[in-house]
Amino acid sequence: MHMDQELENTFLRALEQHQQKLLRICSVYAEDADDKKDLFQEAVINIWQAMPSFQEKASLGTWMFRITLNVCLRLQSKQEKKRTRFLKMDSITIENIEPEAPHTEDHERLIKLRACIKKLNDADRAVITLYLEELPYREISEITGLTENHVAVMVKRIKDKLLNCIIERS
Repeated sequence: MHMDQELENTFLRALEQHQQKLLRICSVYAEDADDKKDLFQEAVINIWQAMPSFQEKASLGTWMFRITLNVCLRLQSKQEKKRTRFLKMDSITIENIEPEAPHTEDHERLIKLRACIKKLNDADRAVITLYLEELPYREISEITGLTENHVAVMVKRIKDKLLNCIIERS
């Protein structure tokens, strides 16, 4: 019983600490606010169920990000098989802007960025999502299973892709 309580406390502390990042990761793969909540709930369930197997080879936060990303990619794959249209995506930074906010130059750039991120393949979208969460390359490497050097090369390549896409939309 004591161990279960300790495990639960560790889980709750980690969830509180990383909840906003996990939600933003889910928002990249969600169609709307309800879908984001569903993805987040599914990720939390998966994290809780996997807690007894956590081996501290990575930080608890890194491990939670990996599970969340895998849940999002797995569910996205299932959804794509059920329909032919593209998924809509909420930008991880757009949610901080009020919907009624005037269309400022920054807001317009964020809309363009969101549209360009939406065009990326799953691997690029996963890497740039974690990069935008300001995770270090080492941690992105642990989450994705890519080498740190490969992550760095991908981030540079993805930034170039996004810049070209944004320029084309201007």
